[in-house]
Amino acid sequence: MKPPISFQACILALSFLLSCSPGYGASADELVKQGDVYDLKFNPTEALKFYLPAEQMEPKNAGILLRIARQYRHQMADAPAVNEKNRLAGLALGYAERAVVLAPKDSAAHLSIAICHAKSIELHGSREKMHDLRQVKVAADQAITLDSDNDLAWYILGRWHQRVADMSSLKRGLAEMAYGDLPKASNDDAVKCFRKAISLNPDRCVYQVDLGVTYASMGHKEDARKCLEKGLALPSTGKDDPATKQRGEETLKTLK
Repeated sequence: MKPPISFQACILALSFLLSCSPGYGASADELVKQGDVYDLKFNPTEALKFYLPAEQMEPKNAGILLRIARQYRHQMADAPAVNEKNRLAGLALGYAERAVVLAPKDSAAHLSIAICHAKSIELHGSREKMHDLRQVKVAADQAITLDSDNDLAWYILGRWHQRVADMSSLKRGLAEMAYGDLPKASNDDAVKCFRKAISLNPDRCVYQVDLGVTYASMGHKEDARKCLEKGLALPSTGKDDPATKQRGEETLKTLK
């Protein structure tokens, strides 16, 4: 018959298990640094194992909240079911809104809200789509007001103009009659926003690609081709870059 396990042995085993847990004994800053490693690899599940404990330690740290919001958006993109996408979208938006309350003058916090709404548009019905579109514009404008050098905010605003400008006049008119007016949008304004984003960060492929897509919709084929080819040649650095490049490749084919 095996001898009973001693109390000391149980304590040692428990201590070993705890020490193997992600971030055991680490400070919030150390946890964030470890989470950032997985964030750069677009591995939100692993990143959250460090960010969520860091949030428990510092629940009023806006930077941590924004990191968590980004991970839920990444999970949302990968989720197969609409219900799960909506759940993750709600979590992401909740964290972004908490960050804005804590840091109302933080451009990145307002941008996070804009991105959350932008990613939710395709999940919603007409009324909610119109709400999302309005919120994208409001939050992106605020992000730029707080930091005019926020290149990603300029890009998101450009995408807003691109998307709303591409709505048929009939479809937009019916939606506005039912759910209220949208701010004015145009492809010309989309071009201005994309070009501003490029001037601030010329190495982001999506800025060039969406500028090219916009030029193509305007009938400026040569400008479109140049931007698309340049964007497609740049490395992918963002979670959504592969999908944007695919859209760019499809647009490029229509120009030949």
